[in-house]
Amino acid sequence: MNLFASFMRTVVPIVAGLLLTLLVRIGVDFDSASVASVVTTVLTGAYYTAFRLLESLAVKIHSRPLATVAGILLGWAAPPDYAGTAHPAQTAPEHSP
Repeated sequence: MNLFASFMRTVVPIVAGLLLTLLVRIGVDFDSASVASVVTTVLTGAYYTAFRLLESLAVKIHSRPLATVAGILLGWAAPPDYAGTAHPAQTAPEHSP
């Protein structure tokens, strides 16, 4: 399930970037495929960054509905949980007697 969540959180922003690029293209004539690629990349990165930051903010302010909406717009309602990747600050220190 975590692999699927990770995949969805990658693919949905890419599709969103493509759709945003197509919306921009309605009024703008791109002569170069490389310009279109740059626009797609920038819009995809902006989309992902905006909703990932919103999701992080929602977690910090304890707004589960906002975190869920931001997660869904990233392709999955919650960030993927990878087993064995706990951050050092999240693990309890071992004490020796």
